[in-house]
Amino acid sequence: MISLDDLIVELRKLLAKFLGKKKRKEEQKVTLLVRMDCEGCERRVRKALESMKGGVSSVDVDPKECRVTVSGHVEAPAVVKRLWRRAWKKAEPWPFVPHEQVPHPYAPGAYDHKAPPGYVRNVLDDPDAAPLVRASSTEERYTTAFSDENPNSCAVM
Repeated sequence: MISLDDLIVELRKLLAKFLGKKKRKEEQKVTLLVRMDCEGCERRVRKALESMKGGVSSVDVDPKECRVTVSGHVEAPAVVKRLWRRAWKKAEPWPFVPHEQVPHPYAPGAYDHKAPPGYVRNVLDDPDAAPLVRASSTEERYTTAFSDENPNSCAVM
């Protein structure tokens, strides 16, 4: 004879199997670039993201750098869509990294005058700018111009 507790456990297993148990999204940080002109824009962005369903744990808005960081059980496309629908703000993934992480931060592909101080464009994620950075590297040109074997030789001629 099956006890009542065993019957309940079996019913839960069957329901989970047929209904499909949804896994919760893992917690992550989403950093976006959102243009904000005034305190009203900042407030609208903050309210739109804090009222989001699905587990937003914190919202950090930095209007000077035009950066919004959302942490919780959210995905980047959902946050971008929410900002467009609720706050009428276009958002894009944060394209900048600290300049210490880029091999050549002042190369034409990496340097961006719109970047906040201490940041450059992420050339490792941008395939269009990455070849420009490698092509303008000066180390290769200087190391091949001189030879230790014959210091009086000229590589230009």
